[in-house]
Amino acid sequence: MPLMPARVKYRKNQRGRRKGVAYKGATIAFGEYGLQALENCWLTNIQIEAARVALTRHLQRGGRVWLRIFPDKAVTKKAAETRMGKGKGAVDHWVAVIKRGRMLFEIEGTPEGVAKEAMRLAAHKLPMRTRFLTRHPVNV
Repeated sequence: MPLMPARVKYRKNQRGRRKGVAYKGATIAFGEYGLQALENCWLTNIQIEAARVALTRHLQRGGRVWLRIFPDKAVTKKAAETRMGKGKGAVDHWVAVIKRGRMLFEIEGTPEGVAKEAMRLAAHKLPMRTRFLTRHPVNV
């Protein structure tokens, strides 16, 4: 079952603007390690699920994973070979609006090497640049 809201106030959203920096949800709040977005983008429910599956498969049911994003914006699409006019198209898929700095996933309960590799595999499923963060950076 795809990630999508159970119900929404309005069926069809306007596109909005993909600019700016995330102030909320930009720090590690739950786990020990996090994957942070470095670019603004729309993440589809399919991309989020693919990254989550890659992450949990590498952890082999060890540790705990938090999804810090949810696709709550409806994206519409008109049918192929449709003439102009006749209103806005039907809802095609759902996206999460990601601003740079937003924490996407968090993990705890695994060694740093395993967590880093799991986040790398998850990041390959995403359409933007990301970085791996730890809650307590090592003093260098």
